[in-house]
Amino acid sequence: MFLSSPAIILTAAVTLIAASLAMLFALGAGRTRSRLRIDAPVMSGHPELERALRIQGNTVEQLAAFLPALWLAALFFPGWWAPLLGLIWCAGRILYAFTYGDYRARFPGFALTVIPTTALIVLAAVGIFNAWMASGA
Repeated sequence: MFLSSPAIILTAAVTLIAASLAMLFALGAGRTRSRLRIDAPVMSGHPELERALRIQGNTVEQLAAFLPALWLAALFFPGWWAPLLGLIWCAGRILYAFTYGDYRARFPGFALTVIPTTALIVLAAVGIFNAWMASGA
């Protein structure tokens, strides 16, 4: 596996998209704070602020599992599965953000982040196991 392979380059691009989404959601929380004139460290008081903070916080929570799983799957499991699942994750985060107000409506966006992350963990585990077996260790 070379760092210049198309699947690895696309995985890097997906990583930039995911990081950009996290930054956009953080900026959105800041803009909401500013518009509502709610200074930090206050974390509650207006439903719009709480919604913006939850979107941002949940995205950061999801990133903690998603990014390592994405890269381990990309490095140890051959093919396009890792970047494809990463793009689905990014789309899921966007859907989640736009539908956050209604807990039933936000479930598809949530599922489109949890399912790809779980699949990436499985692909990474299979790939690492196969690499371990092939190494003769």
